This record gives sequence, structure tokens and C-alpha cells, in this order.
Amino acid sequence: MADFSLHANLIEKYLGKESSTFTAEDIIKYVSDNQIEIINFRYAAQDGRLKTLSFYIYDKSYLSHILTYGERVDGSSLFSFIEAGSSDLYVIPRYKTAFVNPFSEIPAIDILCSFYTNEGKPLESAPEYILHKAHRYFKQKTGMTFKALGELEFYVIAPKDNNFLPTNQKGYHESAPFIKFNDFRNHAMQLISQCGGKIKYGHSEVGAFQDDEFIYEQHEIEFLPVPVEDTADQILIGKWVLRNLAYQYGINVSFAPKITVGKAGSGLHIHMLAEKYGKNQMLENNQLSSTARRMIAGILSYADAITAFGNTTPLSFMRLVPHQEAPTSICWGDRNRSVLIRVPLGWTTHEAMIEHANPYITLDNYTLPEKQTIELRSPDGTADVYALLAAIVVAAAQGFEMPNALDLAEKLYVNVNIHKEECQDKVKYLGHLPASCHEAAICLENKKTPFIESGVFPEGSINSIIKQLKEYDDKELRQTLSNNPELLQQLVKQFLNYR
Repeated sequence: MADFSLHANLIEKYLGKESSTFTAEDIIKYVSDNQIEIINFRYAAQDGRLKTLSFYIYDKSYLSHILTYGERVDGSSLFSFIEAGSSDLYVIPRYKTAFVNPFSEIPAIDILCSFYTNEGKPLESAPEYILHKAHRYFKQKTGMTFKALGELEFYVIAPKDNNFLPTNQKGYHESAPFIKFNDFRNHAMQLISQCGGKIKYGHSEVGAFQDDEFIYEQHEIEFLPVPVEDTADQILIGKWVLRNLAYQYGINVSFAPKITVGKAGSGLHIHMLAEKYGKNQMLENNQLSSTARRMIAGILSYADAITAFGNTTPLSFMRLVPHQEAPTSICWGDRNRSVLIRVPLGWTTHEAMIEHANPYITLDNYTLPEKQTIELRSPDGTADVYALLAAIVVAAAQGFEMPNALDLAEKLYVNVNIHKEECQDKVKYLGHLPASCHEAAICLENKKTPFIESGVFPEGSINSIIKQLKEYDDKELRQTLSNNPELLQQLVKQFLNYR
């Protein structure tokens, strides 16, 4: 029998079963045995924010009814493309996402939901379903499962403390007393895990500074690879937990890509891998596999268009500038933080390092873990994470359709820091990411075909994204802001808590 004693998800621990197998009866049992009074339906709408519909449970039959049939909502208030005259949608709970709400004063369980039309069909343009279609498309094209994880970077913003002075831009992996909010981040990790998030680790990041009023301290929570639909759910819940916990602490958190000039920006790096029959396909004989290279080629071919999904405000393009450890050129490399797609250090050495660190032990069977990923470094926290991941998955699938994918991957490989002056000869042969929302919109307009013809994105959804980006009218904004720091701060205030 499986041991659930260390499981963080409170419902999994109580029931002794994985969340992926939850049923309505399991949730009813937990509600009955633990005096749960509220069920919250949660769902992401067009703005990428988490919405709530709350039910007070007064008897078992009512609980069973809502868990079986869901409820109606006003789709026209959630999606701009739905007319008020025929706006009703169903929201149907996905049991595997159920978790105990850690913030509710009244004991509550929250469940993520999917949208369905009046005909009982999935809403084609709903964020969650778009991502589901992308994963289905990838499986059809490759025969493999797409797994991903997010690196959720954020700033803690707190009132200035005259007894504490952060070390400017030296916060990476810092410990107390030289960093102030490690305990807050660890508390958030505890709650995210209880809500079903699979967390790899957390740490403080480079960004650390203060102004006349506030301390700014950058942190990161990195998740573990899971099927890509679950990746989006976990990032959405993670941001929700961080914001609610910050409110309790009397501080603020921001996922904005840029806080001020000359300080580290925050990204939402996405790691990914393809898996077949439960085995990671990113390595062959301890070298990067053709599968991985095809995925890289596909993503790089559509990287400029992907910024329309992953960098969705003018502030995003204040981060994507040279010499800030953020990518600007379309290329990839091993262990290289100046490139767009990085291949992180993998566990490819057969040296049993654990034996060297602990010379009094000997391992009888030392095998290498299958942990290799590739990392896209351009997205940031302004992204609608469902649409972003769907776009990445579709682009990766294109690498298996392109006859020249492996040649393209070889051509775009770099093994130098492309931000250094002596490496500029390499840069001039590479493509570049857009410098504004307007430019990103044009790139998507020019490369929208696979996103639509794959059956993943409705054409109206793509056109809506293009329209919204163009409405910022920021074509010359980067140049304007370079000479106007006050205007940048106005932009920061506008988008500090965008998503």
C-alpha cells in the first residue's frame, strides 16, 4: 500500500490516494469528515486571472448535485467575444484539482473548472481547453507527452526597514540576515504544495535594492515537470497563493517583468521535455537527442511570435534588453544564460558524486536520473500561462514537421556570451526578439498559420491578441523610456499587478 504520510496535499493525505484519481465521492467524504462548509469553483477567463464562484453546502444531495452538474455563469462578463444575448456557459469541476483553501476563514475546498457551451461541448476559446488541444496536437504529431515546469520569479515589496539594508543586486541564493523574506517564500511554498503544486525548490534571486519608501527583494519558486496542462494550473494557483499570503503579511508581491531601470527583471522561464512510455526523450547516449533539437528548432522558428503570448505589456520589453541576463537574440546553447533557449546542466556524469561527498558510503547501483530539460527564457509573469504554454507546445511540434529542423538547430547554436563585445560577429547572423508589443503583434500576424491550422487556437483568439497588443501603441516606447525614467515608473505602477 502506498505511503501518503509525506504528501503535502491535505486531501491526498487524508484519502490515501493520488489527486489524479479523485472522484465526486472522494470529495464528498472529505467534506463530510472535515466539516467543510464552502465549495469554491475556480477558473481562468480571458484576462488570465483566477475567478471564483462560491457555494455554501447545506446538505449532501446539494453537494453531489454541484459536483456532478456544475453551474451556469455569464460568459459575456468573462470573455469579450461572447455576446450578452447568448452568454450562458457551464463551469464543470475537474476533481483532480481539488484542494483545501488555506486562506478561507470558513473551511472551504477549491476546485478548478472547465468551460462548456450550451450544447455541452468544451468552449473552444477557453484558456484551459486551448492548452488541452495543444497537448493533444503534440501527442498526435510525435507520439509523446509534453511535460513542463515554470520558474516563477517575483519581487517582494515591503516598507523600508531602517535596521535592514539589502545588498544591491547581490541577492542570489542569499540567507538571513542578509535577505529578509526567505520565511515568507517558504511559507508560500508550503501552501502551494498543500494546494497541489509540485515544487522543486525556492530561493532568493539577484534583485535586491531599496528606495526612499520600500525594500525590493526578488525570489523564485521553481516547480517540477508535470503534464503541461497541470503546469499552467500550478503556476496560476502559485501566483494566487503568493498574492493572498502577501496580503496577510502586509506586503506586496509583483510578477512584473521590470521594477526599475538597471535592476534585475523577473521572468517566467519555462522548462520542457518530451516523454514516451514514461521515459524522458531529451537525451541519447548522454547527448542532447534529435527529439530535443527538433523541439528547439520549432520553438526558435516561432520565438518572435511566441512573445505575443509570453510578453504581453509594454513593460515586458523593458526586460528584454541586452546585458540584463534576459534574451534578445534567437539562438540556443548549453548552460548559457545569454541565449533564448538554454540547455541546463544535466545529470550526465557517471561519477557518483554523492560517494565523494560522503566517503563512508558506497552505492551498489548508481544510475543517472532522467532530468534533462530545455529552458525558454523569454516569457514573463504578464503571460496568460495557458495561452503561452499552448503556443510553445504548438511551436515545438512544428520541429517534427520541418525537414531542415536539425540543420537549423545546428546553425542557431552558440557557445559564447553573445552580449560581450568580442562576440558581436556571431550576433549579426541571428534573428532578434521583438522590441515592443506592436512588433510582437506583427510577428504573430505573420506566423499565425500553425497556431490556427493545428486546430488549437480559434482565429478569433489570435486576432484578439494581435489587436490588444497593437492598442498599446508602443512602437517607439523603448527609445522614449531610455531618456525618461519617470515615464518608466508610471508604466511600472500601471502593470505592477497586471496578472
